[in-house]
Amino acid sequence: MVSTAAAQRRALFILAFTLVIGASRFATESLVTKASAAGAFAVGKCGAYGQAYDYPAEATARAAALKQCKGDCTAVTMKRACAALAIDMKNPCGAHGYAVKPKISSSLNAATKKCYEFGGKECVIRAWACDAKG
Repeated sequence: MVSTAAAQRRALFILAFTLVIGASRFATESLVTKASAAGAFAVGKCGAYGQAYDYPAEATARAAALKQCKGDCTAVTMKRACAALAIDMKNPCGAHGYAVKPKISSSLNAATKKCYEFGGKECVIRAWACDAKG
């Protein structure tokens, strides 16, 4: 015959063991997903863009971003980073700039700066995306 205290200890041990196994599985799956995540950002004329993030491979992310972008577009990949596109509000089919940087604030600033460097008069962010916590 098993005492109540021994049965409670055994049940507590099984519960703790189950929680540890579950937590380690979750952590492992999260690391694998984040390590393999890939994204892409496609940029075209007149403010056209496409974005794809957290894809399993760069090639599939690039294809998805290009599929969303209308017209003749260029795609850049981002892995654990952010991309941004800035266009000139005075002439949306004119100057634009895009950038890929590790943090969203850096990519927004760099895209806006490039838009002005290429002749933009009133550059604003048209689109942005981050991949795997960029």
